[in-house]
Amino acid sequence: MNTGPDVIDLRRRRLIGGVAAAATLVQLGPSAPASAQSASPVQPAIRPGTGQSFGPLKQTDAGLLNVAYVEQGPADGSPVILLHGWPYDIHSFADVAPMLAAAGHRVFVPYLRGYGATRFLSGDTVRNGQPSALAVDVIDFMNALRIERPVVAGFDWGARSADIVAALWPERVRALVAVSGYLIGNQEAGKMPLPPRAELEWWYQFYFATERGRIGYEKNRGDFNKLIWQLASPRWNFDEATYARSAAAFDNPDHVDIVIHNYRWRLGLADGERKYDELERQLSAGPTISVPTITLEGDANGAPHPDPASYRKKFTGRYAHRHIEGGIGHNLPQEDPSAFVKAVIDVAGS
Repeated sequence: MNTGPDVIDLRRRRLIGGVAAAATLVQLGPSAPASAQSASPVQPAIRPGTGQSFGPLKQTDAGLLNVAYVEQGPADGSPVILLHGWPYDIHSFADVAPMLAAAGHRVFVPYLRGYGATRFLSGDTVRNGQPSALAVDVIDFMNALRIERPVVAGFDWGARSADIVAALWPERVRALVAVSGYLIGNQEAGKMPLPPRAELEWWYQFYFATERGRIGYEKNRGDFNKLIWQLASPRWNFDEATYARSAAAFDNPDHVDIVIHNYRWRLGLADGERKYDELERQLSAGPTISVPTITLEGDANGAPHPDPASYRKKFTGRYAHRHIEGGIGHNLPQEDPSAFVKAVIDVAGS
């Protein structure tokens, strides 16, 4: 794999002991974070899935939403915002959040629009799932709680929102952790056909493009999303209680509208809102990300995801990529919380 003369190949090294036991680090380029090269605070290893309930949620009005969220850690701690994806919820960070709080971070885990107890403030607001709208939600949440320059970290939809916030508002972001790397796209790119095997991986996107798919998802979302979990993380043996805890978030009255609009928008089958046109124009150019970044990828991710070599040059600041071994799938924070926590701690210290 030719990654160019500017890339220093330090080979994959199995990190030994404690929180690093599950992670293999690949440092890319002379701009890799100093914290990834030196010793970092070591958190105790944790068995995935041991996290239970978060306890009472907090609520705040932020932009178009009343956002339900969890907050943990000291009030004066360095802030971290954790963003979940589809079809998951805040419990993807049930182990991650308390570990980061114990390390001194002030941790915020919001439900995205269309999930859990987050609600639109107005019944007239368009139930819009386009990426720029979701990213603006993050900025509105930061403004509402006066969160200054957090580490923003996420996976799936959450990683995309984190990427967008870091790209368009770098002055608001201290550092970034993104599972599957650079996920910023646009409608024009979404219209381009892929090789057949790649198209097969996006079967649900085409299903959602039909009215049959919308009705099917409305009727069968519990079984549907469990299937996505199984396909995206084929070696993750989650139990029924773990799934049921997250599945409750899909009962949000706006969930189906947001999910269907998101995937139809990607294919150019649904319009966005004009107020986001300028943001989408900037995103269509594929902006680079200058904040310190660590990207992660599990070795058993069954969901569509890009090759790390394809997005290396999108990160122009201090950067490292970590390949996480051990049968880790798409929901990396829940499947290997220790590796995710270590990435946040390392990038926060860069």
